[in-house]
Amino acid sequence: MLKNYHIVNALLPVADAFNGTVYTDIINMKDYGHISFLIQTGAGATGTSTITTEACDDVSGTHTSAIPFIYQECTSGDTFGGKASATSVGFATTAGANKMYKVEVDSDALGASGYSYIRLKAVEVVNDPVTAGIVAVLTEAKYERDVQVSAIV
Repeated sequence: MLKNYHIVNALLPVADAFNGTVYTDIINMKDYGHISFLIQTGAGATGTSTITTEACDDVSGTHTSAIPFIYQECTSGDTFGGKASATSVGFATTAGANKMYKVEVDSDALGASGYSYIRLKAVEVVNDPVTAGIVAVLTEAKYERDVQVSAIV
């Protein structure tokens, strides 16, 4: 059983989720060792975006620093491709509807920046609406609690 985890609805699902440049909620990692952003797309066969992760100094993202991460793409059901490393410049999604992406970041990756907050950033490359939403799953909690405290305030 997965214990001591916290789920954040980081970007609510909408019909044109990646229009322009969008950011997830800024999430406090101080009580967690790992975060997985799960991007789920629906309709949108041609729209693409560049995905990056940013370490942030506070809940408003006054100062940010792009950080490397690991990601995987799922093009069918629950079968993900191999893990790929993304540098601070991120990766470009591929066109196609009904996909998922996992973006994985260990809290150690924030260390070089000295920041303890994180967000995912998506910059639209091909302007065509993509229905999508992003959920963040924080794991490796430092404190065992029946109900985890908010990570976005």
